Amino acid sequence: MFSSKKWSPEGLHVYITGGSQGLGLALAKLVARKGAHVSIVARTQSKLDDALKELEANRQSPDQVFKAFSFSLNTAEESAAALQAASDAHSGKVPDAVFACAGAAKPMYLLEMQPEDLSRGMANGYWVQAWTAFAAAKQMVRENKKKGKIVLVSSTLGYMSLIGYSSYSPAKHALRGLADSLHSELMLYGIDTHIFFPPTMYTPGFEEENKTKPAITRTIESTDEGLTADQAAAGLLAGVEKGHAHITADLITSLFRASTRGCAPRSNAALDFVLDLVAHVGIPIWRRSVDKQVLAHRVEHREYLRSKGLVD
Repeated sequence: MFSSKKWSPEGLHVYITGGSQGLGLALAKLVARKGAHVSIVARTQSKLDDALKELEANRQSPDQVFKAFSFSLNTAEESAAALQAASDAHSGKVPDAVFACAGAAKPMYLLEMQPEDLSRGMANGYWVQAWTAFAAAKQMVRENKKKGKIVLVSSTLGYMSLIGYSSYSPAKHALRGLADSLHSELMLYGIDTHIFFPPTMYTPGFEEENKTKPAITRTIESTDEGLTADQAAAGLLAGVEKGHAHITADLITSLFRASTRGCAPRSNAALDFVLDLVAHVGIPIWRRSVDKQVLAHRVEHREYLRSKGLVD
C-alpha cells in the first residue's frame, strides 16, 4: 500500500481539523504553498476568518479553493456534518486527504482531577479525532476513494507517559491503537492511514496547557527542545509524503517509536535498527532520570496536596 513514489498534495482537496491555529494552521499553509485546495475546520469563526487570510497569503494559483467551516467535532454527527460541508464545496466529493489535528490537553495531577477531567481528556484527545476518522473512512469507501489518506495526530506521550498526563496520555495511546487498526482494515480499499507523534509544540495550545501543568512536569520537559508549529507541520507532511505509517519529527520520539513499534511498519529498516540499539540503552537511562526527578519532588508534592486539602 505504501509505494516508493512520494505522495503530493498538489491539486488535491486537503481537509484539516483544528485548522485555525497551531499545527493545523501551519499544515494548512504548507499544503496551500504546495498547490492544494484546503478546507479548515474549527469552532471559532473569528479565528477561521483570520486563518483564511493567512491561507490567501500562501496561494499559488487562482484555481485553488480555500474554505473554512465552523463546527464542534465532539460527536459523530457533528464530525460527519463538518466533513459533508467541506465535501459539498467540492461537488459532494470527499476530500482526498483528511488530517485530524484538533485536540486539547489539560495536564494536572490525578488527585486534583474531577471525574469530568478524565472524561474530557478522552473527548478532547481521542474522540475529537476518532469521529473525524470514522466519518472520513465511511465516505471514502462509499465513493471508492482509492489513495485517500486519513492522518491522526498523537504525541510523544502516545508512546510513553509521565507525571501530570493521566487525562491526556491515555487518549494519545488510544489514537495509536485506532491508527494501527485502520491501517490494517482500510488497505482493503486502498486508503492509507498515518499517525503523527509530535513532541512539545510551541503553539497557543501549549500556552494553555502550562496554566495547569505541574511544576515537576515542566521541569522534566525542560530538556525537550520542542518544535514550532511550522517545524512540526513540515515533519508531519514529510512523513505522509514518504508513506510512513508512524511519523516522528525529532530524535527522542524516534527512539520511543523504535523501541515500542510493535507490529507497525518500519519507516526505514536500517535506521530503525540503529534507533533500536540506541533506545535499548538510552531509554532505561532516561526513565531512571525521570523517576529520580519525580521522587526528589515527593516532599514538596505532599505539602502541595496538603495545601489543597487533598491529603491529611
